[in-house]
Order: sequence, then C-alpha cells, then structure tokens
Amino acid sequence: MIYNYTIKPEPSRCVGSLISRELRFSRTMVFAIEEINNSTELLPGIKLGYQIYDSCGSVPMAVDVAFQLTNGQDPVFYKGSNCSQSGVVMAAVGDAPSSPTISISRIIGPFNIPLVSYYATCACLSDKQQHPTFFRTVPSDQFQADALVKLVKHFGWTWIGAVYSDSDYGNYGMASFRDAAQKEGICLEYSEAFFWTDTHSKIQKVADIIRRSTATVVVVFTASADIRVLFEELAQDPPPPRQWIGSEAWITDPHFSKFSFFAGAIGVAIQKSVIPGLRDFLLDLSPPKVAASAVLTELWEDSFNCTLTKRADVDKKVCDGAEDIKLVKNAYTDTSQLRNSNMVYKAVYAIAHAIQNVVCEKSNLTIQCDKNFRLESKQVLSEIKLVNFSKNGYPVSFDANGDPVAFYELINWQKSKSGVTELVTIGYYDGSLPKGQEFRINRNITWVEGGTQVPVSVCSESCPPGTRKVLQKGKPICCYDCIPCPEGEISNTTGSLECLQCPGEYWPNAERDACFPKPVEFLSFGEILAIILAVFSVFGACLAIITAAVFFCHRTTPIVRANNSELSFLLLFSLTLCFLCSLTFIGAPSEWSCMLRHTAFGITFVLCISCVLGKTVVVLMAFKTKVQA
Repeated sequence: MIYNYTIKPEPSRCVGSLISRELRFSRTMVFAIEEINNSTELLPGIKLGYQIYDSCGSVPMAVDVAFQLTNGQDPVFYKGSNCSQSGVVMAAVGDAPSSPTISISRIIGPFNIPLVSYYATCACLSDKQQHPTFFRTVPSDQFQADALVKLVKHFGWTWIGAVYSDSDYGNYGMASFRDAAQKEGICLEYSEAFFWTDTHSKIQKVADIIRRSTATVVVVFTASADIRVLFEELAQDPPPPRQWIGSEAWITDPHFSKFSFFAGAIGVAIQKSVIPGLRDFLLDLSPPKVAASAVLTELWEDSFNCTLTKRADVDKKVCDGAEDIKLVKNAYTDTSQLRNSNMVYKAVYAIAHAIQNVVCEKSNLTIQCDKNFRLESKQVLSEIKLVNFSKNGYPVSFDANGDPVAFYELINWQKSKSGVTELVTIGYYDGSLPKGQEFRINRNITWVEGGTQVPVSVCSESCPPGTRKVLQKGKPICCYDCIPCPEGEISNTTGSLECLQCPGEYWPNAERDACFPKPVEFLSFGEILAIILAVFSVFGACLAIITAAVFFCHRTTPIVRANNSELSFLLLFSLTLCFLCSLTFIGAPSEWSCMLRHTAFGITFVLCISCVLGKTVVVLMAFKTKVQA
C-alpha cells in the first residue's frame, strides 16, 4: 500500500483465527477484577475498571496499544460514578510474548505506569535500567535456562541439539541456556533459530539437521506456534528416536500429543494451580452474552460451527440456541491445567493490593478506603514493588528486578494404558531452595518410544579407568579419544583428563587403573645359596684375620717389615670388611640395610684396591731406585 500522507491510513487490524487459550487469559483477568470488585476485604467500596486490547502478538500492534494506554483517549469499561478518573491508566497487565512486551514497557515506562506480565519470560526484561516499571508473575528465562541445564546434566547428556525461536524469547533464552550449559560441560552439536513465518525451505533445513544429527536429545526453546510448524514438517518424514526437552512456552500444549514422536517429551512448566469459581465463570456463556462480544462470538461460532448472524455462511448453519459450551473441549474450556491463567490472576491481585496500600488504611480490623483520593500511577508503582501476599495458597511478591521466586514443575508426556498421551508431573525446580537442592525428581519417567531406560546422548563414551581423554582436533570438548596411560602411570576414575604417576615403591597393574606395592624379593638366610655365600664370606674373613694375626706375631721379622706392614695390615682389614659386606645382602631389606650395603662395600672395596695399588707403587719405586743405583 502506498500512502500519500493526505488521508489518515486505516488502523492496523489483527488477522488470523482466534487463539482460545489467549481468550481464556483475558477472561481470567475479567474474573479476577469482578472478584475484587465484589470483595469486602480488598478495596472495599472501590471498583476497578478495565479495557482489553488485542496486540495479536505483533510488535506494531503492541506499540499502538502502548500509546493508547499513555494518552488515555479510549473510554474505560465503566463510565458511571464508580470511576474517579476516566481514561487514566494506573497499571497494565500483559503482554504474553516477550517482544511486544519489551516495546510496551519502553513506551509506558517513562510515564511511571507499572506493567505486570503473566507470560513474558525474556531475561532482558529484568534489566531495571531499560524496564524500570516492569514486573511479572512468571519466572524469568534465566531460571528456566538453569532448570533445563540441570535437567540435562542430571541424566548425563553432554551432547545435545538445540532449536529456538528467532525472537527475543528464543534468542535471549537460548543465550542463557548456552552460558549455563558451557559451565556444566554440556556441548551443543547444533543450535538453529527459526520463526513460524520463515520459508518452507528454512523449516525443512532445520528438520533435516535434526534428522541427520547424532545427538539424541533436542532442547526446544520456542513459542508454541514455532514448534508446531517444525513438528508438522518432521511428521512428514519422522526422524530417528529423539528425546525432546521443552521450555514452558509449549511443553504443556496438548496440541502436540497428536505427533507420535512427541511421547516421552519432558520439560519445565509453570506450576499447575486451582482458581475457585473460574471454570463456572468461563462456561457461563449464553447466546445473548456471547453476541455482545466479538471475540466470544468468534469462539462460539468456531466451537459449534454455526453463526449467530442472520446472514449465515454457506458452510455454516445458524446457531439455534441449544448449543452448550460445557460440552466443548478446547483450550478455552480446559481448566484442568491452570498454569498461566493463575499468572494472570496473580498479576491482577498484585495491582489491586498495590492500589489498596495507597488509598486504604486498616484500623480496628476494618479497611477504610478513600474514594476521592487522587491516585497516580507512580504511587501504584512504588507500592507494587513491596507487595507480599498469598492468594489461594500461591505466594505473590517481586524481587529487586521485578521477578517472582522461580518455581517450575518438571513434566513428562506419558502414554496411558488406554494409549492416550497424558501430562504427568514428575518433579519440580524451586529457586528458593539452597544451591544444589533446587532440582527434585520424585516419579518414574517414560522416555522416547515408551522406554524405561534413560537415553544416551554423548559425543564420545566416557573413558574407562586406565585411559585418559585426548580432544579430537576441531571438535568440541565433549568429543575425544581414549588412550592408555603411559608406562608407570594410572587413572583410577572414569573420564580422567590426565594420568597420575605411581609412587616410587609402587607400580601400576596391567589395566593401569591402580598402583600396588612392588613385591619385595630378597635372599633369605635359610636358602642354600645364602648359606653357601655366608660360609664363604665368613671363611674369607677368618682367613684374612688369621693372616693378620700371623703378620702381627712376626711383625719384627725382616720379611714382614720388608712387605710394608702398615699397608699389609690395612689391606687385610679391608679384605675382612669386604668379605663381611656380603652378609648385608642376605635377609629382608630395610631402609638402613639398603643404604649400608652399597656404601660399605664401596668404601671397603676402594680401600682394598688402594692398598694393593699402594703396595704396587712401593715395589715399583724400589725397583726404580735399584736401577738408578
């Protein structure tokens, strides 16, 4: 369309079909407001008004809504004397997707209008510099990423694939997941972003990557509409068995139970809750009440395939008034899994409590509210930061970043005996518990293809004891080869990065996974060889001693004196010690004997040789003197 800037363009309009679940969210907000308006304990005497806008999950439409909220041009729902300041917005609830919520928050933030979201989980919204008036009753994706990583780590999966929405929700969520996974030593074989409006070739490319991958575990961080498109593509040519790990945005959607490969999927989900009276309110629809609302009319006509208008479509009959919405099963009427609906409910009550803290005072167990109080949005903003209460047993409070305490249920899609795929809670993640205790699984899990054994998803099997890891060139740290430990080294743990040297008195076993003491081998005195050696040693020592005694007795004779008696006695003494040193090599070795045997033998042997050399030198010198004479 070409604009000539002389005629005001037509306003943007939503296209496509009605999303029943989103309608249930908006009706839950109406239910909460009416419940508050009829309450005598919360804002007694004061009525809350509201206006509902459809952003269509679109950023341009969300921007248009944000400007309408700030300038107050639209009429409010109530126009009577109950409304003190018609058109002035004190707070806003929404939006569901993160991207539109970011746009709305940036526009209404400078006007100090608090925005409480029930579904926008992007971690970027916790930045108070960018979003000072943003709050949410649903946990941040920072906690969800941590919960998903702990889930993957718990089952020993180190080689996984990942797909995510090409949106703020998916991009920021996957960034948080990657950071947490890297710290836990988890590797991603692939990480592909896509959006449901992408071309078929792009969706087909992502599906082919999943089919060809070696990782059996796939983490899906997408919106429900995005993964629906991918699953429909995969259904045409089902991939090998894959264990799907889902984020809270889609894992509880019953629409996916129709895919055969979806059974066994696990993931994190918002806590299931109970809201008394909500089901009756949602189903309290009659044709006159439905005809007064365009969205309820669309719901009615889609549910019963009829039309409420007199000009009936060709393929639709005119509704006859006998239709009963209670007999219809769809996302609007299903209140068995109230998860995000409770987030809407809590958001409305958080705003109501903040308003009450400004305009009401408690005295003598009664609450008095000033109907004429000129309330400003910045006052509501100041008080909403401090709210701390429980509703239907569910706590409501915000931290410094506007986030609630993170609590997720761990859920598993299991096939019942009747063949129906059902949603089963298998554990929880509680961010309020001490570090290391947040994650709990308390029920059996049904895995992909109905298996009871945990699937294996690793790039390389863990290296057994006796080997160590060697990274494969050009691949992530989860891909490695296992090589045996070198001679004299061991590894006694699985997946060891290096081998350890055995102590000096130990050596490795054949498997090189343990060190054991070296066997002590010695010549005992009871062995024949030891006896023979001892006899010769003692005999030689005695012979040397006898010779020395003879020399001593004839020490004054010329022959002894001519033989250099000093060196002779020293030689005989050293020979005696040399013979006796042999005895130190017999018997069990000790620290002292091991040091003594080699040292003593070395000294005595050197002394013996020195004496022989000395006597030789003396003789040589005598001959030289005779020659000169």
